[in-house]
Amino acid sequence: MKNNILNIFRDIYFNIKYFCKWAFFALVCGLLGGIIGASFVKLIIYATELRTTHKFLVLGLPVAGSIIVFLYGRFLKNGNKGTNLILESVSEGAEIDKAVGPLIYISTVLTHLTGGSAGREGAALQIGGSIGTAVGNIFGLDEKDMKIGVMCGMSAMFASVFGTPIAAAIFPIEVISIGILHFSALLPCLFSSFIGYEISLMFGTGFEQFVIAEIPAFSLKPALYIILLGILCGILAQFFCLILHSAEKTYKRLTTNLYIRIVIASVILLVLTYILKTDMFLGTSSIILEEAFYGELPWYTFIMKLIFTAVTLGAGFKGGEIVPTFCVGAAFGALFGQITDMPYALCAACGMSALFVGVTNCPITTLIIALEMLSKEAMPYYSLIIAVSYCFSGYASLYSSQRIMYSKRRTEFINNIHS
Repeated sequence: MKNNILNIFRDIYFNIKYFCKWAFFALVCGLLGGIIGASFVKLIIYATELRTTHKFLVLGLPVAGSIIVFLYGRFLKNGNKGTNLILESVSEGAEIDKAVGPLIYISTVLTHLTGGSAGREGAALQIGGSIGTAVGNIFGLDEKDMKIGVMCGMSAMFASVFGTPIAAAIFPIEVISIGILHFSALLPCLFSSFIGYEISLMFGTGFEQFVIAEIPAFSLKPALYIILLGILCGILAQFFCLILHSAEKTYKRLTTNLYIRIVIASVILLVLTYILKTDMFLGTSSIILEEAFYGELPWYTFIMKLIFTAVTLGAGFKGGEIVPTFCVGAAFGALFGQITDMPYALCAACGMSALFVGVTNCPITTLIIALEMLSKEAMPYYSLIIAVSYCFSGYASLYSSQRIMYSKRRTEFINNIHS
C-alpha cells in the first residue's frame, strides 16, 4: 500500500515535470509558428494577387525556378528531400539542415508569384520541422525528445497556415508511421497547434470554410453512391502518387542539369496555360475549390490540375501537395456528382476527403479536417468515404519516407517503406 502511494506521487511529479517542460516548449513553437505562418500565408496571398493582376509574371517561371535551384544548390548541404526529410527526422533521427526552413519559405513564395502549381501546407511542414529542431537545440533536447520537438513545430505551422488546429496536432502524430500513433507528442502538438492557430488569427489570417448547401439524409442509395466515389478516389489516389513520383524520375532521365529541368517545366506550364486559355490551374487554384462547391467545372479539371502539379513539383519548384490534392479530389467529386445527379457540393467535399486520405494514409486526420473545414452534418458520408478510399488506395503515398508499419488488410506487422 505504501509503495503504491509512493508510486502515485512519483508519477505525479514526473507528469508535472513533463507537462511544464512541453507546455513551455509548445508555447515557444506556437508563437514562432503563428508569426512565421501568418507572414507566410500573407506573402503567398500577396504573390498570388500580384500574379493574377499582372499576367506577365507567369513568364518569370524559368527565372524563379533558376533562383530556387541556385539557392538550394548554394545553401543546402545534405541534398533536397523536402517533406521526406522531416518524416525521416522523426522516424530515423535524420538531421534537419538549418537552411531548410528559410529556403522552402522563399522558394514557395517564388513558385506562387510566377504561377507554379503547388500548395503551401507541405512547405509549412518543412518550416515547422525546422522551427521544432531550432527550438529543440536551444532547449538541449536529446535525440528522442527532438523527435517530439519536430512534430510540435509541424503542428504549429500547419495550424497557422491551414486553420485546422485539431487536425494539425494529429497529422504529425499519424503521418510518420502508419499503424502507430506517437501519442507521446499529443500534448505538445495540441498546445503548439492551438497557440499557432490563435497567433495567426491575431495577425488577421483568414481560413477557408466550405458550406454544403444540400446534404441528403443518410440512407442506402446515397451511401452506395458515396462508397462508389470512395472506390474511385482510392484508385485515383494511386495514380496521383504514381504520376507525381514518375514526373520527378522522368525529369532525371531527361537531364541531370537542374536548370534545364526548370526551363522544361516552365515551357510546359506556359504552353498548357496558353492552349487551355485559363490560368485556373496555376498557383493554389483556389478557384477550383470554389467552383467545385458553388458552381460547375470542366470535366477535365481534375486531370489538368494533377498534370500541372506533377510538372511543377517534379521539376524542382517548391510548395506543397496538399492543396492540389484537395483541388483534384473536389473537382473529381463534383464531376461524379454531376454524372450521378448527387449533390455536387457533397460529392466535392467527399472527394476532397477521400483523395487526401488516399495519398497520406491518415484517416483520423482526414476526418478531423473534414469536420473543421466542411459542414459537420455530413459526417456519416465523410466517415464512409474515408474508410473506403483508405482501403482502395493501397500503399500509395505522397511521401516516399512514410512507413506503413501495419498492413491495411490484416492485423499484421509489415514495416513497409516506400521506395
